[in-house]
Amino acid sequence: MPDKPRAIAVALLSGGLDSTLAARVVQEQGIEVIGINFAGAYCPRPRAGKSNAERAAEQLGIELVTLPIDADFIAMVKRPKHGRGKNMNPCIDCHTLMIRKAWTYGQTRGAEFIVTGEVLGQRPMSQNRQSLGVVARDSGVGDRLLRPLSAKLLDPTVVEQTGLVDRERLLNIEGRSRKRQMDLAAKYDITEYPNPAGGCLLTERVFSKRLAEAFDHGEDSPEIVELLSMGRHFRLPSGARLIVGRDEAENEELLRRKPAHAVVVDASDLPGPVGLIVVRWCPRFLVVDSDRVLAARICARYSDKRKEKVVRVVVSGVGIDIEPAAEEESARLLIG
Repeated sequence: MPDKPRAIAVALLSGGLDSTLAARVVQEQGIEVIGINFAGAYCPRPRAGKSNAERAAEQLGIELVTLPIDADFIAMVKRPKHGRGKNMNPCIDCHTLMIRKAWTYGQTRGAEFIVTGEVLGQRPMSQNRQSLGVVARDSGVGDRLLRPLSAKLLDPTVVEQTGLVDRERLLNIEGRSRKRQMDLAAKYDITEYPNPAGGCLLTERVFSKRLAEAFDHGEDSPEIVELLSMGRHFRLPSGARLIVGRDEAENEELLRRKPAHAVVVDASDLPGPVGLIVVRWCPRFLVVDSDRVLAARICARYSDKRKEKVVRVVVSGVGIDIEPAAEEESARLLIG
């Protein structure tokens, strides 16, 4: 008789220790696990090398699928149903949406349930018993959402009740200590995992301030949100945004991620930074000449020739001679 096909599960895989262990505990029961990672906007992609999720998937020997932080996530951040944490982080709503989208994808692959690395009591707001129930309900996944690390402390899911997963082989981890997780990592020979600082920029003060300011100016596209994590940001008098690179690597990254309608300000010959003037993508929002001049002056302010009277900066391929901006002038326009 042919072997019975293995059951399939999708697992949210951030690359942190908890999500990696949760996938491994389920994988150990002979279930095929497909890792799901979200990237873009406020969950930045690495500028070089592999992401934490990619490294985790390699250690587990599983497929990794990357889904985008898209406009649905931005809309959720603007108006979260369950409020925010200390900064702009709506953790309950964000996790709910990730699970919903991962489950939608998983069903196209024949997945029978979804796995997360949540630990009861690890985070007081988003991982208490009530919040875990809200996420399961609002995501639409219900009791096909399995949390292997704390499963024995939670009500049995249909996955356990039907015997698809053996509940006795799941865990009862609770609280903020990571000792049991680290012991499990040693048991499973999981040697590479990041510190539990997390990769969500919404928990960071400066990024959150920039994002709130961007929302106030109608800037809410995923590509703009992703740019908020890079460079110095200025609000020009017309309402346009200027992003100025802080080093050569950031200059290159800004050019790589340049929105189609952005204007490039290049002071690299001075040597100095590259800047992007970004306006909302609408015909009535144009980059005015005064913005081009001011942006060139600000970029020159951060160049090696900031003390010279006149320098040449290239804007949209055209060289213009300007005086570098004074420190006080650029500081007034700085965001965050």
